[in-house]
Amino acid sequence: MSAYKIADLFAGIGGTRLGFDGAFGSDAETVYVCELDPHARKTYFANFDTSSAVIDSDITQVDVNAIPDFDICLAGFPCQAFSLAGKREGFEDNYRGVCRGTLFLDVVRICEHIQPKVIFCENVKGLIIHNKGRTFKVIREAFKSIGYKVHYAMLNSKDFGLAQNRELIFIVCFRADIDDSAFKFPDPTLEKATIAGIMEDAPIPSKYYLSEGLLQTLRDHKKRFECKGGGFGYDILDTNGIANALISGGMGRERNLIVDPRPHSKIPTTHIRGRINDEDIRKMTPREWARLQGFPDSFELPVADTHLYKQFGNTVPVNVVKLIAMEIRKVLNAMNNKFREAVG
Repeated sequence: MSAYKIADLFAGIGGTRLGFDGAFGSDAETVYVCELDPHARKTYFANFDTSSAVIDSDITQVDVNAIPDFDICLAGFPCQAFSLAGKREGFEDNYRGVCRGTLFLDVVRICEHIQPKVIFCENVKGLIIHNKGRTFKVIREAFKSIGYKVHYAMLNSKDFGLAQNRELIFIVCFRADIDDSAFKFPDPTLEKATIAGIMEDAPIPSKYYLSEGLLQTLRDHKKRFECKGGGFGYDILDTNGIANALISGGMGRERNLIVDPRPHSKIPTTHIRGRINDEDIRKMTPREWARLQGFPDSFELPVADTHLYKQFGNTVPVNVVKLIAMEIRKVLNAMNNKFREAVG
């Protein structure tokens, strides 16, 4: 029997689980998984054994009485309502009839019923400043109201051995009866990484190299934004440096272009506008995005590129999650040791 049971809410492709698996090993077992997106579910199921877990899809329809008991709740509730790259509508967000900004209340609903020892959440940095900080205060107070002590910190992937400038807010809540005085967020490892270190071996398929037509469109688009005083547009990165934050959608790819002059085919394999560009400019591959997020090469990529870019843009930096999970494990292990000493 594993010492700790985990529930993986808003599971995505399992980035958070991967970090906790790395920290807890065989001492933890994921007993519950909830993810709505069918493409993310396909990637998740291709990489994790879910044969002994209860599986759900729509968290808003979940009956809390049907969820098995668990000790740790992983809940990266949707970030689009708070993202600086989006409309930042927060609790007023509406996406296909669902308010993504209030889905964290389902986390509160489930955890109020189960009362796990720990709740772990992550979100975009825009959550902290959304609505002048009121939104984040509501979220913290909601967890406190069901009996939890709240810790939070902003951490950047680039400080933890990943070649990506990605700031996320991490929230760790301990149940009120647990001594969390020793908990701390991990210090930066200061291990340096570069894009060159995550590039796939050549030749890179020609479909990742931009067409002349698309490259010109990007240049025209950026020029229009600059004339209006905007800062968005494509970005060609130095491979000796790091990537911009990965986000789902075309902008995430366009802001992370690189020049790769290594030999490659100039014959298009997809429908493009014009020829493949002569400047060797390409977007990074899904496997390179996976590496930027700390996923091992053993992680299977079973769906189309379009879905993979979205999935890796929405997932978490595994390295950072693992280090936080290791700190959480120290607190839980200390609690268990005190209990064993008391009874024995």
